[in-house]
Amino acid sequence: MKMIRAVVRPSKAEEVVDALAESGCVALTKMDVIGRGKQKGIKIDQIYYDELPKTMLMIVVEDDAAECVVETVTKTAYTGNFGDGKIFVSPVDEAYTVRTRSCGL
Repeated sequence: MKMIRAVVRPSKAEEVVDALAESGCVALTKMDVIGRGKQKGIKIDQIYYDELPKTMLMIVVEDDAAECVVETVTKTAYTGNFGDGKIFVSPVDEAYTVRTRSCGL
C-alpha cells in the first residue's frame, strides 16, 4: 500500500477530489493547511505573504493504483504557476479499521 499526500491550491481541491472519484479513488482525507514552498511565500505589491493556504489530500491505495492517483492529481491541480502544489508518496506497512479491528484497506 502507498500513502499519497497531495498539497494543492484550495481553488483546485474540489476539482481534484472529483477527478479522483471519477478514476475510482473514493476514500480520502481532506484538510486545510498553511505552508510555503521553495519560493518562501509570495509578495504582492507591498504585502509579503510568508505562508499560504493550501489543501492537503491524504489517500491510501494499493501499490498498483498509486501512479494513477499521482497522474490524476498532477493533471487536475496544474495551473502552470508557482504554488501548484507537491505530492509525497510513502509506503504504508499496515492499516487498521477501528470499528472492526481488521487489518487492510
